[in-house]
Amino acid sequence: MDSSKIVSIILAIFLPPLSVFLSCGFGTEFIVDVVLTILAFFPGMLYALYLAFKA
Repeated sequence: MDSSKIVSIILAIFLPPLSVFLSCGFGTEFIVDVVLTILAFFPGMLYALYLAFKA
């Protein structure tokens, strides 16, 4: 596991939208994660972790 993936996972835990933006850019994934994070932090974090492990 390289250092960029570790940073992405740490960001996904503490700042989910930033992690998604850095890994996927501004698009559908980012908007979905922002909405999930606004509604409840935990689903946004899980979605960001999913994208961090997938990438």
